[in-house]
Amino acid sequence: MAVYRRTSRRRSVLILLVLTSITLITLDARGNGSGVTRTVRDAARDSMAPVQSAVDDALSPVDDWFDGVTRSADLKQENRVLRRDLARARGEAAAARSANRQNRELRELAKLEYTPDIPGVTAQVVAASPGNFESTVALDKGTDDGVVNGQPVVAGDGLVGRVVDASRRRATVLLLTDPQSGVSVRLEGTNQPAVANGRAGSDLLRLEAVPPDVKVRKGDLVFTSGLNISVYPAGIPVGRVEEVRKTPGAIEQTILVRPLVDVGRASFVRALQWPARGAGG
Repeated sequence: MAVYRRTSRRRSVLILLVLTSITLITLDARGNGSGVTRTVRDAARDSMAPVQSAVDDALSPVDDWFDGVTRSADLKQENRVLRRDLARARGEAAAARSANRQNRELRELAKLEYTPDIPGVTAQVVAASPGNFESTVALDKGTDDGVVNGQPVVAGDGLVGRVVDASRRRATVLLLTDPQSGVSVRLEGTNQPAVANGRAGSDLLRLEAVPPDVKVRKGDLVFTSGLNISVYPAGIPVGRVEEVRKTPGAIEQTILVRPLVDVGRASFVRALQWPARGAGG
């Protein structure tokens, strides 16, 4: 019953508000703004002011809700536009960085200081080996361009590997980090000869055949030696000594070398037209 009474009271107030509004409209239409009509009209407005304020207060959250819904839709659209613009800007920035890196690689290849008198063919890396059994990359140049099996492949910082398979328009390069790769090298300072071999699952080379009495320090440079039947000319930078371990009683040191070239990320390389006199390193 109490709920019914509250509902009836609200309905009565609403009806009263509507009737009063009609009355005010009628008075505004018929009155001339003076005398009794004006007095009645003003009194009615004053008496209805609290009711109108209450109604405005009740409807205000509804207006705010509709405004919020509209603003939310606008904000979502703006966010979509901003995300799209941000993604495009990031893509353009990444493309610019890639272009700058490739330009730098090409400039470095154009002025190789360690092989100034050896001609070569500049090629782009177009694919990498799909699995873990062999570390290779494919080049977009082949025998039609002067790239043949056995040629050393270098980048601006140093040695990358050697060509192991060449067709007319493509060539495959075995990276120096592959376990099947071996490079005859010498150590900076001492000129100690050694062999740098790739290691499975690692981007570090192992330097072998270095006696325990040879002084080797971390950071020493390693170069191709060009000795014996090496397919690599002498003086190509290979890497820096990363770790040196001496085991008591061992006949050689354990030396790990980090290649100077990030062989898996090089974009442009040069195949040196150097006589391939054998299959060794």
